[in-house]
Amino acid sequence: MTALYDPDRAITDLVEQLATLLPARDQRLATAESCTGGLIAAACTDVAGSSAWFERGYVTYSNEAKQADLGVPAAMLADHGAVSEPVVAAMTRGALAASPMADWAVAVSGVAGPGGGSEIKPVGTVYIGWQARGAESVVVRYHFDGDRSGIRRAAVLAALVGLRERVDVS
Repeated sequence: MTALYDPDRAITDLVEQLATLLPARDQRLATAESCTGGLIAAACTDVAGSSAWFERGYVTYSNEAKQADLGVPAAMLADHGAVSEPVVAAMTRGALAASPMADWAVAVSGVAGPGGGSEIKPVGTVYIGWQARGAESVVVRYHFDGDRSGIRRAAVLAALVGLRERVDVS
C-alpha cells in the first residue's frame, strides 16, 4: 500500500533539513511574507533550536507595511502591484537590509483567494523570491490550485523547497 503524500510532513522535513544546513554553514534566515501571513516563519520556529539559524520574520500584508518595514517603493507597488516579481525582489532585499545577521531571505506575495484575483493574476498566483546576501534575488511565479488554505500551504512548501535547493548549492 502506498502512503499518501502529506504536505505538512514535507514542510517539517524541509525545515529539519534547513535546521541542519544553515547552522553548519553559520548562516541565518529572514522571511518576508504577505499572503502566507507568517506561516513560513511559524514552520521554521516549530523546530526546536531554530534560534540558531532563524533570524526574524516580517509579515507585511499591506502595501504600507511593505513600504515601512521592507522599503518597497510606493511607485513600484503602484506600477506593478504587490503580487509581482519586482515587489517580491524588493521584499527579499528589504528583509536582508533590515536583518543584518541574516544571510538568506525568502519572500512571498500572492493571491490566496477566494477573492482578489484578476484575469492577469488569478487566485492561486504566487511570487516567491530567494536571495543570499551579496547576490541578486531570484523570483519565480507559481500558480497553485485549491482553496485559500491549500494555496497558502503550497506557497510555504514551494518557498522551503526553493530555499533548501539554494542553500544546498551555496
